[in-house]
Amino acid sequence: MRELLRSNEIVFLSWVEALLKSEDIEIYALDGHMSVLEGSAGAIQRRVMVADEDYERAKRLLEEAGEGDRVV
Repeated sequence: MRELLRSNEIVFLSWVEALLKSEDIEIYALDGHMSVLEGSAGAIQRRVMVADEDYERAKRLLEEAGEGDRVV
């Protein structure tokens, strides 16, 4: 498993999930509930993870969509 990006922008994360799923890339969102536990919604960024073998393809899709600067 490899980290693809981090963000606390809910709409952007939803778009990333839709983009990658449309290409049969499974994502795993980590830390989604951590900011609630810390008491400040959105303070902790969510990590978007993909399988090691999907990382390069996922990265390329985000670059082609103009979001390559967000990739870790």
